[in-house]
Amino acid sequence: MKILTNSFDVNTTAGNQLIDITEKIRKAVSDTGITNGSAIIYCPHTTAAITINENADPDVVHDILLTLSEIIPRRRTGYRHGEGNSDAHVKSSLVGCSETVTITDGKLQLGVWQGIYFCEFDGPRKRTVHIQITGQ
Repeated sequence: MKILTNSFDVNTTAGNQLIDITEKIRKAVSDTGITNGSAIIYCPHTTAAITINENADPDVVHDILLTLSEIIPRRRTGYRHGEGNSDAHVKSSLVGCSETVTITDGKLQLGVWQGIYFCEFDGPRKRTVHIQITGQ
């Protein structure tokens, strides 16, 4: 069994943004030569996240961001965290900091409409994504 790690930077351009990183993950898997196993995609930031969702219709990204902003607004009162980005911390916790995808015959086992997204909730910033690929 092999365990290989990789990482790459993501430069975000907005306060709240979903960036499709599927192709970067596919390339990382391909570069390892691992044909059967799993890939863990991890975000080491407390105001960002990783998710899997539809990547065929850009309106889905819009709708996700709209809904998160409606249920977790950026407000000036009530939150105690001094940086003023408590909404970003809550969004990150709800969405989650990692996803695991199985690899079969050298390919990520994503559904037809699925993509892997880096979720920015406190941008713009330079962020990092870590990947751990395990298998044979």
